[in-house]
Amino acid sequence: MKFHERAGLRMVAATLCGLVLSVTFLSATASAHVTVHPSSLPAGSSDISLTFRVPNEQASANTIGFQAYFPSDLPLLTVDVLPIPGWTANVATTKLAKPLQTDDGPVTEVVSNITWTATAGGFGAGEYQDFTIAAAHVPSHPGDLAFKSLQTYSNGEVVRWIQLASSSNPDPDAPAPVLTLTDPAPATATSSNSPGSGVATAALIVSLVALIGVAALAIVTRRRRTA
Repeated sequence: MKFHERAGLRMVAATLCGLVLSVTFLSATASAHVTVHPSSLPAGSSDISLTFRVPNEQASANTIGFQAYFPSDLPLLTVDVLPIPGWTANVATTKLAKPLQTDDGPVTEVVSNITWTATAGGFGAGEYQDFTIAAAHVPSHPGDLAFKSLQTYSNGEVVRWIQLASSSNPDPDAPAPVLTLTDPAPATATSSNSPGSGVATAALIVSLVALIGVAALAIVTRRRRTA
């Protein structure tokens, strides 16, 4: 193979490698969205925790603030915030137009949004931060809970994670974190006519018959000895 042919092949290989790396980098960047974990729960779940995972997408700026807005039509009840070293959390509430009746009494206020603010510089490129909350209850109706969010950088830029997927835009550029509430699992009741209960009943009867037989044998043996 001549020198210019080898040089041409090396140039083609280098170009292809560059294209592959560019596509890989763009795909990784596009997938670095703010997400909520878990992404689904059965409706009506209680004593749950949710974590907002926030990646830093700026090469030359730190993330210094994160604000998550909570849906008021399907509100979470009794929200607590997990403390994070180097961050403060401010919880805002709103009054409900109609109180929600719960086992612990009526609920008139719910969390409307939580703002986390960095006190030690935040986090930079190639890093992420988890912001975790706990809730006593999630709504009892299946549906999607969208937590529209704002991410603030040290250079003043604010990224609005507020877009919702639709038929016309199934993969938005800045999607809001969404928690899907699924149908609750049906309760499984134990029936007295089930195979398991029948086996247990039969075993009990056999045991009683065996005990009666042993007792009868002992009585007969004693009478023979005393005769």
